Amino acid sequence: MVHDVAVDTHPLWRPFAADSNAARQAQRVAYRQTDPGPPQTYDPRWADAFARVRDLVAGALGADHTVAHVGSTAVPGMTAKPVIDADLLVPDVLNERAWLPKLEAVGFRLIFRDVIAGDPHRQLTFGNPNTNLHVWQPEAVEPQRHHLFVEWLRSHPEDRQAYADAKTEAVNANNGLQYNDAKAAVVYDIYERAFASEPNHAHDVHRRP
Repeated sequence: MVHDVAVDTHPLWRPFAADSNAARQAQRVAYRQTDPGPPQTYDPRWADAFARVRDLVAGALGADHTVAHVGSTAVPGMTAKPVIDADLLVPDVLNERAWLPKLEAVGFRLIFRDVIAGDPHRQLTFGNPNTNLHVWQPEAVEPQRHHLFVEWLRSHPEDRQAYADAKTEAVNANNGLQYNDAKAAVVYDIYERAFASEPNHAHDVHRRP
């Protein structure tokens, strides 16, 4: 007789998807202004670049919108492509008329309309500083995952190194569209360690297929 075994799962967990970035290319509506270029060693000027992006968004939409610095450029000591990743929260992503023209007026460009983890998502870019601006609603899962990932990498140098090594391997083995998918396994495993270590939520490790 087989008995079901309860498995604890962190509320921010997502199944491993080996080719999610390749799959989302069908949702692309335009291309970015500035090529990201290869990963490089951490540059403390990235924090100032994010501040410029945050101020630009605040000038376009008002200071009451949450804009968070996420991704590798938000982690001191982390190897990263020199592109600022930022999460912007708006009341209704689908109501683009309320926010998109204002961002386009100051130089942002919409490049993706898609859905991630069940949440509507829009990705905009900016040329200088080179930026990915991700637009979400306040309850979206992915911005919460981004925050957890950044905080984990800031305090775990061994995983910073593992992620840096994965980036180097991805650049050496793949073209630009495959870069994110090539390092997806390492990202997933880092999330698993972060989820299992978080004291506020029980989580049993979910092995990759």
